[in-house]
Amino acid sequence: MSTTGSAVPAAVAADADLKLVLPGRTRPAGDGVKWIGDGWPLFTKAPLMWIISLIIMVVIAVIVGLIPIVGQIAFQIVTPVFYAGLVVACRSLERGGDFELEQLFAGFKTQFTNLLVLGAIFLVGMLLIFLSFAFFVGFGVLGAVLAGNTQNVMTAVAGSAVAILLGLLVMLALMVPLLMAYWFAPALVIMHGVAPIEAMKASFGACLRNFIPFLIYGIIMTLLCIVAVIPLALGLLVWIPLTFTSTYAAYRDIFTEDSRPAASVAV
Repeated sequence: MSTTGSAVPAAVAADADLKLVLPGRTRPAGDGVKWIGDGWPLFTKAPLMWIISLIIMVVIAVIVGLIPIVGQIAFQIVTPVFYAGLVVACRSLERGGDFELEQLFAGFKTQFTNLLVLGAIFLVGMLLIFLSFAFFVGFGVLGAVLAGNTQNVMTAVAGSAVAILLGLLVMLALMVPLLMAYWFAPALVIMHGVAPIEAMKASFGACLRNFIPFLIYGIIMTLLCIVAVIPLALGLLVWIPLTFTSTYAAYRDIFTEDSRPAASVAV
């Protein structure tokens, strides 16, 4: 496993100077706020490119989703590839460079297979969680939902309220660890060439050790999301990029250190 960034894409030329720190640092509670503050300038440096990139991903998702089942599965698997491209863009902006559209697709050129494996693992995990929910709720309720019969759905739900609540609690309990394992994994894969399973282990461990700052981060981001949806949800055009840039800031804070002096890192 590389710990010096030797496997990073050419789009981020200074990544040889970005040293990987494993298993990752434990940060103070206040860093949950700091990550958002550090992520904000990465958005304001190229707000139009962030919005354009989001629109492109939505359009791709819609087009691919037109293929029943297969298209939706394919896009879910390839999602970490786009996520990785946004990480590359963040690194470029951090160094004083531009957010170029080609950076969004950097994951298709570098670590593509590993990113696909990461997406497949996450998808399988989500399917297993969904099946666990179905086990508690009963396939009758899910069948009624899929059939689209509103009356049957209401009847099924009314008769399975306790089971649905229990199923939701179990689903949440399983989803949180999966999201923890996925959170930093694309960044670790594309920036440092970490293998998918190892990246997910490192991400999970880092989130676990930094539970308090992440709790604070999550609360603040949730409140900002509520504010973002008020003006016809237009604020999401800012909030969604901020989730990526603040996550990048957290990744840099927990997993990396610059091997060159700070004055020479910015271009």
